[in-house]
Amino acid sequence: MKTGKWRREIPLHILVFPSLVIVLIYCYIPMFGNIIAFQDFKPIKGFMGSEWTGLTNLKYVLEMPNTYRIVWNTVYIATMKIIMGNVVPIIIALLLNEIRKTVVKRSIQTLIYFPYFLSWVILAGILIDVLSLQHGIVNQVLGWFGIQPIYFLGDNRWFPITLVLTDTWKEFGFNTIVFLAALTSINPSLYEAAIIDGANRWKQTLYITLPGMIPIIVLMATLSLGNVLNAGFDQVFNLYSPQVYESGDILDTLIYRIGVSDAQYGPATAIGLLKSSVSFLLISVSYWLAYRFANYRIF
Repeated sequence: MKTGKWRREIPLHILVFPSLVIVLIYCYIPMFGNIIAFQDFKPIKGFMGSEWTGLTNLKYVLEMPNTYRIVWNTVYIATMKIIMGNVVPIIIALLLNEIRKTVVKRSIQTLIYFPYFLSWVILAGILIDVLSLQHGIVNQVLGWFGIQPIYFLGDNRWFPITLVLTDTWKEFGFNTIVFLAALTSINPSLYEAAIIDGANRWKQTLYITLPGMIPIIVLMATLSLGNVLNAGFDQVFNLYSPQVYESGDILDTLIYRIGVSDAQYGPATAIGLLKSSVSFLLISVSYWLAYRFANYRIF
């Protein structure tokens, strides 16, 4: 019986094999380069010829004057993105669920899903024009109501808010589809019974829809914990400037500047390795929580 099952699954294993090879080549073999974090790495000498320095690079990184502020920026921005990235899709999914005309519902879904496919390189160019201090349409509209222009991309008070809101606008369409799919699993007979009992749409949402969505809400929230140190390099790198380093500089942009711009490969790798280690721990905890509270299992 087991032999027959194995033979039936051979085509599936063959289908997965090329992907496993690609992951091995591009994700696991490069991890050998993490030894740079413990070396005074010189490209001309390579991994084996560079001087071993132990934890010197990590100590250097932790003693940098801006390190802890950058860690705070990363955690703050990432946490706000996680909160907004879950709350907004839930609300939109509930609102879309109330629309009865299929054409209207599908049209709105398409419109809110479209920004998800655009890269931050494109969106950054659009946002720089839209949020411009002098000629941006947003500040022009604010001017109609007597509000002074806001430097969204150059003011340390507004830049983190701008990052969170624009990221939510770009990403919430995808998560909305996930929550809409969760709504389809709710038994329609529950709504019929509620209508017979005299429950209005608000009561149905409060006592049937939301409880029916709890498992997927818990699952999405717990799996998001692994992204606490991922504040979105593409977005920040394309929108930030030295004016907003104080509030917008994150670990990934720091790694880029130190490693690529300044060619300090050891400290940059040390930061990346530390970030990856903490992220691995958070992901492990998030999967445990997902299994504990949402009965979600990878295997």
